[in-house]
Amino acid sequence: MSVKPIISAADAAKFVQDGMTFITSGFVACEMPESCNKALEKSFLETGHPRDLTLFYAAAQGNRDGSGADHFAHEGMLKRVIGGHYNMVPELGKLIFDNKLEAYNLPQGTLSELLRDIAAHKVGTITHVGMNTFCDPRLQGGKLNDVTKEDIVELVNIAGEERLLYKSIHLDVGYIRGTFADEHGNVTLERECATCEATSIAQAVHNCGGKVVVQVEKVVAAGNLDPRLVKIPGIYVDAIVVAESEEDQSQCQGTPGYDPSMTGEIRIPLGAIPAPKLSAKKIMGRRAAMELEADKVVNLGIGAPEFVSAVANEEGIGDYMTLTVEAGPIGGVPQGGNKFGGSINVEAILDQPYQFDFYDGGGVDLAFLGLAECDKHGNINVSKFGPRLAGCGGFINITQNAKKVFFIGTFTAGGLKEHCEDGKLIIDQEGRQKKLIDTVEQITFSGEYANKTGQPVMYITERAVFKLEKDGIHLIEIAPGIDLQTQVLDMMDFTPIIPEGGPKLMDERIFRDEPMGIK
Repeated sequence: MSVKPIISAADAAKFVQDGMTFITSGFVACEMPESCNKALEKSFLETGHPRDLTLFYAAAQGNRDGSGADHFAHEGMLKRVIGGHYNMVPELGKLIFDNKLEAYNLPQGTLSELLRDIAAHKVGTITHVGMNTFCDPRLQGGKLNDVTKEDIVELVNIAGEERLLYKSIHLDVGYIRGTFADEHGNVTLERECATCEATSIAQAVHNCGGKVVVQVEKVVAAGNLDPRLVKIPGIYVDAIVVAESEEDQSQCQGTPGYDPSMTGEIRIPLGAIPAPKLSAKKIMGRRAAMELEADKVVNLGIGAPEFVSAVANEEGIGDYMTLTVEAGPIGGVPQGGNKFGGSINVEAILDQPYQFDFYDGGGVDLAFLGLAECDKHGNINVSKFGPRLAGCGGFINITQNAKKVFFIGTFTAGGLKEHCEDGKLIIDQEGRQKKLIDTVEQITFSGEYANKTGQPVMYITERAVFKLEKDGIHLIEIAPGIDLQTQVLDMMDFTPIIPEGGPKLMDERIFRDEPMGIK
């Protein structure tokens, strides 16, 4: 095998020419090839080139600090972006909102799976994922603004069944983050908290006739790497870039150093993880944890759902279930913030497309995801709020296919303050925005589709619990200390169905600052 060239990040930027389509690896603040990303940005700022690019990425990429895909958020640099999530790249979101480039938001899992189909020269990925959501071409087709016209998602009929076709695209250049490379270009990822879709990116770009560049921590002599750890064979690789700083190769951007407990190198005592203080998020995490069942496969979203894991550990039932993260980790304790995508004491790390194959096929028993907006039909919006573009990420894949799904979020947003007293919830200051509204701005989860498939759905807030039925949203529980009329019904834009005799009281143990003893 030939020796692969070791080049500078500036030289890697030269592979990307005007009008090309390029793809970068990364999951939130993890596995981003920051030296390459920075060099490409620097080239545009200094020379005005490359310009009119199409950027493709599967997951969120960035830490809301200018990293990741926000390196490319300069007018004229991009003409189109196809991404799975935008909340971590606010500058790119502004360009999209201002119609400065064409933009699509499609399900993260489907985009990661699409890479395998691009590598295989298939017409695209055919799936049920995204039907009846804003990704469905009968609604928005994933388009994010007025200048985005082309349909890249098509409704098709296969064997008498309606499905969505996510069309393949040609990839010219791929920037991928690895750990070590040998002289022949073989690459391992053993110090990354997730392998994501690194292999699939390399295969797709290579088979498109494009250039594959891998940023690594170090280059070692041929024969030094364990072939069982090689995730990107040298036959896929065109050039290697050694990270230009420790920051550019951080396991998680914004957090210096390397945490071996997120790669399986060591295990730490779970007792070392402090229990969270009593708060609205912990209240919701406690109520959600009461829905956990032994020996179940669970997925947790970012934000409030993370407290389900924290509560389970505090209550000694963390081992009753196997927690998974869409980036690929299975087992252990999923992390949040800029470490989202990794898990402490992880048991296995799959490539992201394989994780989503499992998810799309109904492999997740219980899914706990965020609740940003909910409407009278049970639809959920977590992806777009006026000028703020969050994106769907893996939300659609997970929520459409989990055997049971639980949406977790505060009842109101913007300034909500509360405390607990004697097993009761006291609202000190109400939030400025209602979250249970008449019609959501964008359908990220379809209540109609859930009812069609018979999927059980529950909505958990700090003061009330709801359930989706064929005839609408039912209010089934209310927190002790909460007034049904003024603090629940008056704070909603629709009237839920209330059982005769009223909703049950939530367990008062949820509202006491001590372990619940639910084990």
